[in-house]
Amino acid sequence: MKKIDPFLMMLIGAVLLASFFPCPPAAQPWMSRLSTLLITLMFFFQGAKLERHAIIESLQDWRLQGGTLFASFVLFPLLGFALYLLCHALFANGVVNSELWVGILFLCCLPSTVQSSIALTSIARGNVPAAICSATASNILGIFFTPLLSGLLLHRSDSGSGLETILEVSRELLLPFIAGQLVQKWIGPIVHRHKVLLSFTDRGSIIVLVYAAFSTAVLQGLWKRIPLIDLGKVALLDTILLFVLLCTTYMLGRLLGQSKENEIALQFCGSKKSLATGIPMASVIFPTGAGIIVIPLMIYHQIQLFICTVLARHYAARPVEPNETPLKKH
Repeated sequence: MKKIDPFLMMLIGAVLLASFFPCPPAAQPWMSRLSTLLITLMFFFQGAKLERHAIIESLQDWRLQGGTLFASFVLFPLLGFALYLLCHALFANGVVNSELWVGILFLCCLPSTVQSSIALTSIARGNVPAAICSATASNILGIFFTPLLSGLLLHRSDSGSGLETILEVSRELLLPFIAGQLVQKWIGPIVHRHKVLLSFTDRGSIIVLVYAAFSTAVLQGLWKRIPLIDLGKVALLDTILLFVLLCTTYMLGRLLGQSKENEIALQFCGSKKSLATGIPMASVIFPTGAGIIVIPLMIYHQIQLFICTVLARHYAARPVEPNETPLKKH
């Protein structure tokens, strides 16, 4: 049985801390500046870590990469919107309130994960290099697609126009990433030698962002607006989304004529959503309401880790095929 993710426990700790000891209004401007600085550093180091050839390789297998991007930025948003319409047609209150639905639809617009998609593909004896390329391409293009899709899907006036949001997200996420790429030759080796420190920095940044977002939400009466039973409903809706995407990406891999190893990479990369990218994006796109927006994403994060780990172990237990190429561990 999979152990509880320590990172998830830290996220829950940040939520509890913000619930009982929210950042006071007088200190929130400083917290906002700190959050912006941490987002900048996070994406700068991501740019410094990623080798340039990985970006180039991500464009070569157009069927696999296109299938992943299609699943992440077309199938997922369409499914989320269809689920929204279905719930509002069948239930007077739409199952959960409008703020949580914004969070669910925002979740559907996010790019894939990087680390966990690669790790699960490796466990499942899938095509790890393809997973690296797919997850990388998804995250880079997500800087443009996520704000655009959020604007189209949500029609929220407080999130700004699609172009304005893309420019804002690009300024806070893409520019630091490009700066990291420019100095990758010098900073990259340092980053690779200190992976543990980099992981700590990334996760620490997300913890601070969660605390800041939930502090604002708590001061606005978060837990009075969100009954605990609604969290269970969100978990159910998240599970439905994940199950349908796992099935559709499996069928998509078959339709595209992919090998079993490529099917696995497509299935994991196309069905997962990035917490590491989603929380900074929510802070930029929804500066006054990110606390509630990221709740469905935090729940989906743990559900996808648990279910996809079980699925990866199932794939790993399959017999070795005669034409199967041994894959190097990454």
